[in-house]
Amino acid sequence: MREIVLDTETTGLDPFQGDKIVEIGCVELINHMPTGRTYQRYLNPDKVMSEEVIAVHGLTNDFLADKPRFHEIADEFLAFVGNDAKLVIHNAAFDMKFLNAELEKCGRPLLSYDRVVDTLIIARQKFPGSRVNLNELCKRFNVDDSARTVHGALLDSELLADVYLELIGGREPGLVLDAAQKQVSTVTVPSNIPQKPRQRPFREPRSFPVPPDELAAHVAFMRKISDNLWGITKEKEG
Repeated sequence: MREIVLDTETTGLDPFQGDKIVEIGCVELINHMPTGRTYQRYLNPDKVMSEEVIAVHGLTNDFLADKPRFHEIADEFLAFVGNDAKLVIHNAAFDMKFLNAELEKCGRPLLSYDRVVDTLIIARQKFPGSRVNLNELCKRFNVDDSARTVHGALLDSELLADVYLELIGGREPGLVLDAAQKQVSTVTVPSNIPQKPRQRPFREPRSFPVPPDELAAHVAFMRKISDNLWGITKEKEG
């Protein structure tokens, strides 16, 4: 099963009021495990951003000036996410409205909401009444987010991938299908954004002991089966 953990950074809150995507970041999972393949692009929004917006993601107008427009990367983006991979997004309604607005403008097929796994909804159901933004979920699951000095689509996708795997049951951090697989795109981070390697803390293997009464019931059931594969002797009748 292929899943794409996805995030965007934008110039504002509403694509129908002229706001645009300035960064897309994606992380590929196969059977809930990161493969090492990622996709990332910075985008020129063809508009001047305010200092308040720049403070959120750290992407300046000068840095984005020579980057491609969305229509120039639309086909490679669609090729990476594919036709049927689930799209794992935190607060999916926000990112999906921006992506589909951009895709519609350049005459490309829209992304179906049927593909979406919204981790915000999962977290709210799992932790009702708690704050469930990405920072709070990283703290809850001991996911290192110290490199997140500003919002960044690729970094946030990597963090969300760890959080998502914890939300659905957890796994050993750092496990990848093929460490030799490379990123789809090379990321050049703006010099004004401090960089700090992420640390993945060691976690003890999880133990799931079987209660004695359940184990005894299981053995009793196995004894009722003739020639079983477990070597448990069948109980004699009478």
